[in-house]
Amino acid sequence: MTHVVLFHSVLGLRQAELAAAERLRVAGHEVTTPDLYRGEIASTLEDGFALKDRIGWGTVAGRALDAARELPDDTVLAGLSMGAVVAAGLLPHRPATAGVLLLHAIADIPPKVRQGLPIQLHAADPDDFAPPAALPGWLDAATRSGADARLFTYPGAGHFYTDSSLPDHDEDAAALTWQRVLEFLAIQPSG
Repeated sequence: MTHVVLFHSVLGLRQAELAAAERLRVAGHEVTTPDLYRGEIASTLEDGFALKDRIGWGTVAGRALDAARELPDDTVLAGLSMGAVVAAGLLPHRPATAGVLLLHAIADIPPKVRQGLPIQLHAADPDDFAPPAALPGWLDAATRSGADARLFTYPGAGHFYTDSSLPDHDEDAAALTWQRVLEFLAIQPSG
């Protein structure tokens, strides 16, 4: 069993994140899904960004740090879209993190992480939140930081391709992503 903290997208904690968490629980993992918006959700990206801006990035990041504080040190940090940025932002505060899963968005990795820290980035191709031109640089920077970084792209999929409730959904890409995520979690240390 691996502990995972799964951070939601800019749309808020919705059924998509809860379903993802349940998929991981069924596989035997313990999953925490912090609600960084405290119950508020948005139905469009535009509304989601407005909601995030109204709440404030400092508040969102602070709530994420508070939510992770009580979790085991070796918890895997994971996030969907904006949640990927939230997860990566916790790395400086959680040096014993077992691994990092970034889904649907690129996120900056600190210049120095624990040697061999496993990181996976899963993104649609193309995706404005993980621009194809930026991916080689991201992979190079993450590798230079000491991470064991892996990049998986899904050609033709939409941004939120794992969310079956949205038009972006791509069943094949989602299935392959979750297969890879479960394989990733299966090799992480038990919490």
